[in-house]
Amino acid sequence: MNDARKEVKTTCPYCGVGCGVIATVGEDGAFSVRGDPDHPANFGRLCSKGSALAETIGPEGRLLEPEVMGERTDWDTALSFVADRFSETIAEHGPDSVAFYVSGQLLTEDYYVANKLMKGFIGSANIDTNSRLCMASSVAGHRRAFGSDTVPGTYEDLELADLVVIVGSNMAWCHPVLYQRLAAAKQARPGTRVVLVDPRRTMTADIADLHLPLKPDSDIALFNGLLRFLAAPEGSKSDTAGRPAPVDADYVASHTEGFDEALEAALAYDMARVSRETGLDEAQLAEFYELFAGTEKVVTLYSQGVNQSVVGTDKVNAILNCHLATGRIGKAGSGPFSLTGQPNAMGGREVGGLANMLAAHMAIENPQHRQIVQEFWGSPTVATTPGKKAVDLFTAIEAGDIKAVWVMATNPVDSMPDADGVARALAACPLVVVSDVVAENDTLPFAHVRLPAAAWAEKDGTVTNSERRISRQRKVLSLPGKARHDWWIVCEVARRMGFADAFAYAGPHEIFAEHAAISSYRNDGSRAFDIGAHAAVDRSAYDGLAPFQWPQPVGKLEKTTRFFARGGFFHPDGRARLVPVTSRSGPEACRDFPFTLNTGRVRDHWHTMTRTGLSPRLSSHLGEPFAELHPADALDLGVADADLVEIASPYGSVIVRALVTGRQQQGSVFVPMHWTGQFAARARVDTLVPPRTDPHSGQPASKNIAVHVSRFAAQAYGFAVLSRKPAAIDADYWALARCKGGYRLEFASAHPFDDREALLRRWCGGTGEIAAYRDAATDGFRAAVFEGGRLLGALFTAREPVAVSRAWAASQLIADHGNGARRALVVAGRSGSRKPDPGALVCSCFGVGANDILGAIAGGCHSIEAIGQQVKAGTNCGSCRSEIKVLLDRSLPVAAE
Repeated sequence: MNDARKEVKTTCPYCGVGCGVIATVGEDGAFSVRGDPDHPANFGRLCSKGSALAETIGPEGRLLEPEVMGERTDWDTALSFVADRFSETIAEHGPDSVAFYVSGQLLTEDYYVANKLMKGFIGSANIDTNSRLCMASSVAGHRRAFGSDTVPGTYEDLELADLVVIVGSNMAWCHPVLYQRLAAAKQARPGTRVVLVDPRRTMTADIADLHLPLKPDSDIALFNGLLRFLAAPEGSKSDTAGRPAPVDADYVASHTEGFDEALEAALAYDMARVSRETGLDEAQLAEFYELFAGTEKVVTLYSQGVNQSVVGTDKVNAILNCHLATGRIGKAGSGPFSLTGQPNAMGGREVGGLANMLAAHMAIENPQHRQIVQEFWGSPTVATTPGKKAVDLFTAIEAGDIKAVWVMATNPVDSMPDADGVARALAACPLVVVSDVVAENDTLPFAHVRLPAAAWAEKDGTVTNSERRISRQRKVLSLPGKARHDWWIVCEVARRMGFADAFAYAGPHEIFAEHAAISSYRNDGSRAFDIGAHAAVDRSAYDGLAPFQWPQPVGKLEKTTRFFARGGFFHPDGRARLVPVTSRSGPEACRDFPFTLNTGRVRDHWHTMTRTGLSPRLSSHLGEPFAELHPADALDLGVADADLVEIASPYGSVIVRALVTGRQQQGSVFVPMHWTGQFAARARVDTLVPPRTDPHSGQPASKNIAVHVSRFAAQAYGFAVLSRKPAAIDADYWALARCKGGYRLEFASAHPFDDREALLRRWCGGTGEIAAYRDAATDGFRAAVFEGGRLLGALFTAREPVAVSRAWAASQLIADHGNGARRALVVAGRSGSRKPDPGALVCSCFGVGANDILGAIAGGCHSIEAIGQQVKAGTNCGSCRSEIKVLLDRSLPVAAE
């Protein structure tokens, strides 16, 4: 079919919510997206990132041809090179001398064949995934408690619960569509209560009835204290007024083991100890404990704040213990719920993409499972021991133990802890193969072989979201250049390594059918993951596959949407395990590193920005890397809002913009994870993160890092808007962001700038007419370069941060400058009109700034809905509604109640 007039139902490639998307290619080739109203994950909603997907589609920056040793080549040469080098390495050094590092951005079919090749035919388990960085502790906690990696509940439970406890998750920014579902449910049922457990007062706190700003990594103490309270309420009124007893003795006796041992560990956590370890006062604790004890329908949502810790698995089990003890699991509106980070982290877990798992959720340490997998695959071997988990994998590469690595759809030089150490490891590795969509990222310079992969709109396969729902991702656009599907690339390498028969798939539908078949092979209900009902799927049925939740065993297509309400756990005795856990302290603050660093996401960007960085809209909300500091800490450091700060750990340092806010806890600092060497000079925050991991899951600790913070004493500041990307930026600090018509650039230096006119000309290509203004007294400089009526670039520098409206300056790149008066205004850095500056962007969908919203409030709009009617902010994806509420609360605290 021609790409014109095409409308395709597919799935969003961002977070684990798994939203349905309708992608349309118009008659003129224009690409657009909207939410799929029929998809049960989002019912038509999309967040700001999903709404802007059309702005990230196109050939710009794509890797379009295979390359070997820096030279472009054909596919046969590149694939044969990879196969031969891997085979030679294995023959000389053994199967454990090679490794794959894969990604939750892969589709399930891609993941499946990569895992099959490594574990069943190469014979090593050295395949791990960047999902290790976000969900491994949840997997380990599930397996310890349930005997399987099974999320018990569904998204619907958020709308049925009477109490939702959100632990270590900024849902408003990281899972915004689920957040909006919860907000809508709370509005429809005002009695629904929400508790947020998070050191930061994030935007999610604005929906919370109670915010518990606990100390980093003190979750175990909090939930151990809760378990103790549930067993011995210490004056609680939970058992009165007809409310149920907190501990469900019948459920515990019939379906669990280990309650007494878990309670014995928890009994050491009286209110005084919990208060001391968490930093919360006893009244806050009592309010939370009473709420949990007295509410039957409780959902506990948890995410990276729980998982990304050296005690992440124990945190997960501390939460699960409370739900198992009360029997609040697998019931409508009740249960623990892990929010996955990536679009297909769950699919990767299903196929055994983690180094310590086998296909179909089978366990590598289980001899029977190994036999099942090898028998089903008909493979010459199967890995018998766990492979290297992500951090250990790169350590082994640097040590020379792994001599060939294939990186697929991820950017470890930015996203791994001790990121500079990862760069050193790849630099020392004899063979680095990278499959990716982009031609430039911080990992690709280390690649001996670069393989162009299909991007989101070109891919065809399946993904699984956080509620176990499998959805189709369908091809919308043709493959550009010589780009190929990841599954095809892996299978072609496997064929050249001598395994052609086992990897002779006609398309992703055959891979999915095999994936479904192995899930039911010799299962008989002994394993949770079973989609055997789809083992006979053909191309037509696959193309029309509707979203469904597993399990769907052979002959049983009825929907089983929840697990464990009546037991049925997957330990051999069918019982769950309550796991005794005790708190352990994190890294001790010291004189050299007195602050605690927490890393995470922002609203409008995703991972290392290879996709969202292409969108001017998404880059407008937060255009620079930043560090949130508490006002008291900023005062002590001599740091003002918008100053630059240097943050250092024993592993590296970054320079970012200071954002002084009372939402941050004193003694802590937050820096987002997204900025890379492609977008900023020194903002790769994972260079600060030590390679410390949870002993059970192997997941790194990215939320509790001891760091030093100091003001960066810049002597000169600059801001520029440019119609093209600058080739080189010579500054101690710089941050580059897309805008309509070009780029915005912030920069600063510890020394005065040299010839600024020459600098601007170099950035603009050396052509055009220049108009400039210098202020000798202040060393201020403003200049602009024009070509006809078009602005090629404008530069503003000063000794202090430049005072010019960023939004207005960026808009001049698409304005007409055919007369001298307009050119003079650009150099002056002001509009010359009475139209007010819209202020910092709040609503990405409609380009509404903070000043626009404040103006609507001043004009009588005293609700989020009224503001939306006036200026449209918050009326599309809803991701900005929490920020609108902040502005409303500050302006009209009474009216906002």
